Amino acid sequence: MHLLSRSKWPAIIGLAPAFIIYMVFAIIPILISFYYSVMQWDGFTEMQFIGLANFREALSDPIFWQALKNNLIVVGASVFGQIPIALFMALLLNRKLKGGKIFRTIGFMPVVISTVIISLVWGMMYNSRMGLFNQLLENIGLGQLAQNWLGDPEWAMFSVSITIIWQFVGLYLIIFMAALQNIPREIYEASEIDGASGWNKTFHITLPMMRDAIIVAVILCISGSLRTFDLIYVMTAGGPGHSTEVLAMYMFDQTFSSTRYGYGSALSLFIFFFSLGLVYLSTRILRKKSS
Repeated sequence: MHLLSRSKWPAIIGLAPAFIIYMVFAIIPILISFYYSVMQWDGFTEMQFIGLANFREALSDPIFWQALKNNLIVVGASVFGQIPIALFMALLLNRKLKGGKIFRTIGFMPVVISTVIISLVWGMMYNSRMGLFNQLLENIGLGQLAQNWLGDPEWAMFSVSITIIWQFVGLYLIIFMAALQNIPREIYEASEIDGASGWNKTFHITLPMMRDAIIVAVILCISGSLRTFDLIYVMTAGGPGHSTEVLAMYMFDQTFSSTRYGYGSALSLFIFFFSLGLVYLSTRILRKKSS
């Protein structure tokens, strides 16, 4: 006990700079947002206290609900697109596939490539006249399926979601690969002695022992999806007709384009608490299913 108490202060001193930075750039801005959210302020004139009027306005704005719906589509596409694909790829690459390191590198590359570059390249691929996808459909005799992928409200959100899935699959692939490598080999050897097949080992050993990694991936997926901004902003700018606008874009437009800092703060708090609620709910569901 004496040794632990004596070594406590070096740990506190070592953590203090990171804690101070986190407080200044994360916690304090959130607290300030609480103050701004009950104010009417354009950044220049004097603030006016208006109570919960900003929140009531948001809940009565159809564009807000459209942005929320689009965000939920992104969350669904990410959780049910990125994670299953990444998990499937991780299970394949964990079988010591020839050239596995190359596949891992290729899979992770979209994560480190600039989002602006990804948006521009995929925007050209979706181009209705000269885009890769429509040209491919024409070449294989399915020209009737060609679409104005980013210009049609019915297809724009779907097209953007495909790009988001492609960009971040590699991140969860690396997380799952690390989790797979931490599973003791002795457990598999014992199951093989008992006559377990490959599918039995996957469903009764591998996936249960990856539970914590999957939960972390879901949390990252949800929080990242609700912060989606730059990719959609470059590809569609929220159009056509707000059909791809998400909450972060709506907040950005109201805060900086319309200089409504109080209303923007209220929207940021809604995103914050909505993200916490989704993360809490998904974590409870996943832990309940695994128990």
